[in-house]
Amino acid sequence: MPVVFRYKGFRFFFYSNEGSPREPVHVHARGEGGEAKFWLRPAVRVGTSDGLDARTLRELAGVVEQNLELIERTWHEHFG
Repeated sequence: MPVVFRYKGFRFFFYSNEGSPREPVHVHARGEGGEAKFWLRPAVRVGTSDGLDARTLRELAGVVEQNLELIERTWHEHFG
């Protein structure tokens, strides 16, 4: 489970087994309050969430947007 970066107690990561066939590029964020999955394209959006309020999801989506290139680069380096 490669961790891409951390922000305010949240780990942004993806699972090494992302489905077969592999799902499109996305990132998971997990913190003490819960977890969310963010799709990156065509625009950053919440895919699923559990335990996180709307304000936190908006903040995390903004963090994903700011780190979009890093997330995509790390994804492609890991999966090839």
